[in-house]
Amino acid sequence: MTTVTISSIIDAPVEKVWARIRDFNGLPSWHPRMVESHIEDGKSATEIGCVRNFTLASGPKLREQLTAFSDDEFLVSYAILETPQPITNHSSTLQLRRVTDGDRTYAEWTATFDAPAEKADELAAGMGANVFQGGFNALQEHFTSKS
Repeated sequence: MTTVTISSIIDAPVEKVWARIRDFNGLPSWHPRMVESHIEDGKSATEIGCVRNFTLASGPKLREQLTAFSDDEFLVSYAILETPQPITNHSSTLQLRRVTDGDRTYAEWTATFDAPAEKADELAAGMGANVFQGGFNALQEHFTSKS
């Protein structure tokens, strides 16, 4: 099992950051690597078990299933169902926490997955840098430009 955890401080109140990211179907609205997304079978984007089907800017399509969602805990968890990467048993959680010093947000994105041993470190590094940190950078840029 491989684990990757990326964290960041975003210069905005947790409620504002959560409002931007809480829509499980809304990745293209805030993450630069995602260009199109839809929830399958007409389900709600907050319904546990719903599946988002989305396209990366580089072309590949992925399917992910919502496994946990909490407005109270500013938390969303999901599992990858289909990806071109050699990943299985994937589970990710994106959670926000209030930073009272400056009314900022602590954001943490964690994933665990199985992958071939020779690919695991490379996949974890790519997921951490491109997906997780890339998303945090986009959020930071969004809220900095709004100030």
